[in-house]
Amino acid sequence: MTDPLASSGLVIVDKPAGMTSHDVVGRLRRIMGTRKVGHAGTLDPMATGVLVAGIERGTKFLAHMVAATKSYEAVVRFGSTTTTDDAEGEVLTRADASGLTTQQIHEAADAFRGDIMQRPAAVSALKINGKRAHELVRAGEKVEIPAREVTVFDLQLGELEGTDIPLSVTCSSGFYVRSLARDLGEALGTGAHLVQLRRTAVGPYGLSDARTLEELEHHPALSLSLDEALIRSYPTLECTEQEAADLAMGKWLQPRGLKETHVAVAPDGKAIALVRENGKRLSTVFVARPSTL
Repeated sequence: MTDPLASSGLVIVDKPAGMTSHDVVGRLRRIMGTRKVGHAGTLDPMATGVLVAGIERGTKFLAHMVAATKSYEAVVRFGSTTTTDDAEGEVLTRADASGLTTQQIHEAADAFRGDIMQRPAAVSALKINGKRAHELVRAGEKVEIPAREVTVFDLQLGELEGTDIPLSVTCSSGFYVRSLARDLGEALGTGAHLVQLRRTAVGPYGLSDARTLEELEHHPALSLSLDEALIRSYPTLECTEQEAADLAMGKWLQPRGLKETHVAVAPDGKAIALVRENGKRLSTVFVARPSTL
């Protein structure tokens, strides 16, 4: 019997510069031959790297996808600020950054490790009164987004070349590398903005999983089936055929003492549902293989 989820899963795209995430979705709809395509974790047009797209039923999984951490490689340029905190914006201020040293920048970066309060970039996908912040900015409105707590798990900086310094960062969701560039510039009194950005990982998905749009054009295929994506993203809970059938119908099971969301896996290796304990019930969070399929 044909698996009804054979065409459902994730495509991990190595996004090229100059395209919006929405542009990538449009291309994938043509490549994969379906309208049911979505993406998680918007990348700016100037950015490249890992963009996770859901195909068919994989689109419903995106809301549950574990992406607690993201990793980036970037280049920050000191000596000027821009309206967007990156190279795509108009220059706001200029300052002499020729006296900066690698050591000064490394020392300033110490304040941006661990749990920090960060003010998101005004040109972001965050919604304010129902509208994206970047839409309001481009319409000429002044946008002030309050700071919020984010976590920088790892921040490594290279050597200063001219007024540019490369860095790599692993951070929590909600962290903006553009904002880090802006804040480093403020801390050092020269201003700064982002000139390169490449996302190397989103949760458990990295560049080793990613394919370019050109590669996908020639060989359309999922990067991971829905089963593979669920099992990579969550700890597994093995269940019996009867338990799998019950979960497929949205029924709850007896609790097992689980502390977090698990993926329930049937004896044949198929991922049935995401489950989580709620009081005296082990309930479904997302049914990947509903009995109605």
